[in-house]
Amino acid sequence: MKRLLTYGVLVAGALALATAGLADPGGKGKGSKNGHNSRFSALITVTDHGSCGNPWATDTSKRTWSVKPSGNGSFRVTRRDKGTFVTLAGQSPGSCDMTGKHGKLVNAGAHGKFRGYLTGTVSGGTFNPNATCNAACIGDTSAFIAAFFPGGTFTCLQGYAGCKFNFEYASPDRSLVMRHWQDKGTNGVSEQFTGDIANS
Repeated sequence: MKRLLTYGVLVAGALALATAGLADPGGKGKGSKNGHNSRFSALITVTDHGSCGNPWATDTSKRTWSVKPSGNGSFRVTRRDKGTFVTLAGQSPGSCDMTGKHGKLVNAGAHGKFRGYLTGTVSGGTFNPNATCNAACIGDTSAFIAAFFPGGTFTCLQGYAGCKFNFEYASPDRSLVMRHWQDKGTNGVSEQFTGDIANS
């Protein structure tokens, strides 16, 4: 899921989101009456991108957003994903990693599971806990922030600073020579890749 980052920018890897099949109307929020500590979930299907920016898998997952006030007018916003992936033929997700051991190519049709999160801060704008947000909105980081925080700025859409994320993928498919890939940014400064999902 190159997770993030300008959602597309930041995360070249796993999180580029092109919402595809939506199995749930989504948008149901749960929280206190004043909208604090709210949660919003939906079942989504998105195209996942690897370290080269290439589409490498189709992800189907439950995505849950949680919103917590920070006490200074800003909000801590966290997105959690848990689900399955099916590979697309082409470059493997870790193929452009310049630092570790990785593969080069992945065949179509390998199945696996993944889970991960990204968390950052929204400042400016006003939190609207009653915003309308269907599954397509829940599945798109920019759309979610725009719907619930009109005029707000989310650190995870601005770059790595102020954004932490960690996504892990694993597959039992024995045709793969590498079956575990991790895409993370825990220091708010850089993105790190470990392993790969690759046939060669």
